[in-house]
Amino acid sequence: MAVLHFDQESFFKVVESGKPVLVDFWADWCGPCKMLAPVVEELAAQYDGKVTVGKVDVDEEQELAVRYGVMSIPTLILFHQGNEVDRLVGVQPKERFCQMIEAHI
Repeated sequence: MAVLHFDQESFFKVVESGKPVLVDFWADWCGPCKMLAPVVEELAAQYDGKVTVGKVDVDEEQELAVRYGVMSIPTLILFHQGNEVDRLVGVQPKERFCQMIEAHI
């Protein structure tokens, strides 16, 4: 499955669906976010059917960034049953994101 791009309405529909959701809070001007983008795409393909993967542009959806306390980007937050269960900030190896996901699915 491709990476979804969330606005506020679609974000809450998907996050509260009950399925695990990995959300990448990012911005177009953010170099580290661009470095991490291929990893996020790989995670979406690897966990297709198990985890929904999406992105929130913090410039377009500032309220979501504030609501979840996103102070630095990239920040990836894993939600399950509508609740945050884990988060990683900054560029990390793909294996670290896999460990986070595997711990909660």
